[in-house]
Amino acid sequence: MSFSDNAVAEQVVLLTPDGTPCGVADKASVHGEVTPYHLAFSCYLFDGDGRLLVTRRALDKATWPGVWTNSCCGHPGPGEKPADAVVRRLAQELGLTAANLTLALPEFSYRASFAGVEEYELCPVFLARSDAEPALDPDEVAEAEWWAWPEFVAAAAAVDSTISPWAQEQVRALVAGGHVEAFLAGAHAGAAQTED
Repeated sequence: MSFSDNAVAEQVVLLTPDGTPCGVADKASVHGEVTPYHLAFSCYLFDGDGRLLVTRRALDKATWPGVWTNSCCGHPGPGEKPADAVVRRLAQELGLTAANLTLALPEFSYRASFAGVEEYELCPVFLARSDAEPALDPDEVAEAEWWAWPEFVAAAAAVDSTISPWAQEQVRALVAGGHVEAFLAGAHAGAAQTED
């Protein structure tokens, strides 16, 4: 199935409490004081030095404007696989293509509220690699910086953290499972094999 940017951007997949798709809704109208459970994704993009691309959400975003977070977040469109949505949004938001796209937390789910807007998502978490510098879409991303992974972990764990609530929870799960360390070790092994 082919997706146009507009068709995918305008629709989100609604879910039953057990994660079964049960409908679609306009993205612009789905987030509010009471948001229905829906499908999303998060991606953590690392460079060859193991640094994480950390982004600051655009200041006019409806949800969590100006908040620092993981590399890329978004919503798969109806019938679109989450991994395909990651590839699409990395290209649209950051102008990047990713290597080694890896699903780390397939069942991650969270609920959070800020300034009268709730997020309630089944949000599979992906890890990926890119050594390119991003070309930011200013409608989506205000800033981007490469951070050492331990620096982001510490920022997410801080009592007064300025990192998005979903990234705070995701970082705890990624650290507990050793996912990032395993991913980086595998990515480096793959790079070493490629160089031989």
